[in-house]
Amino acid sequence: MFSSYHNNENLQRIIGLLIGMGFGFCLQKGGATQYDVIIGQLLLTDFTVMKLMLSAVIVGMLGIHIMKSLGWVEFHTFPGSIGASMVGGILFGIGFGLLGYCPGTVAGAIGQGQMDALFGGAIGIIIGTAIFATFFPTINAKFLNRGRFPAETLPELLGLPRWLVVIVFIIAIAVFLIGLEYLGL
Repeated sequence: MFSSYHNNENLQRIIGLLIGMGFGFCLQKGGATQYDVIIGQLLLTDFTVMKLMLSAVIVGMLGIHIMKSLGWVEFHTFPGSIGASMVGGILFGIGFGLLGYCPGTVAGAIGQGQMDALFGGAIGIIIGTAIFATFFPTINAKFLNRGRFPAETLPELLGLPRWLVVIVFIIAIAVFLIGLEYLGL
């Protein structure tokens, strides 16, 4: 159904831009672009960001798997590793801890006119990307491929049907979110 769109790069960019704007709108309306809310999440005193992101995971997981079942999309997975996860987690954590924004919330905060996000976040992302690109050959050779995961997806790893894993995860996340609300977090 959507195969004709795969070769239309301009249309893909427009769709990506619209989806990104929609996600940014949801981040902003959910409060995830506010510094105090993000710091509250890091200090485990405000779970707004976690609730918003886990809700997005449920919607995204359900949506992408429905589209896959209808033949509208194909999955393009890549092998992961412990090394790549560690490097990515460290870099993300440093930026998040220093500035109080992740790349998605930086864009939303810039859209709100927050100068700390513009100067610290956007410029930090550009500098960080340049540093990573400069050292990528060394990082790739020494770290990124260490501890390859035995499968590309969790259903493959567990040997279970894709939809069973999706349903179990949706239920688990929903129970966790309900628990947070019940506890007043």
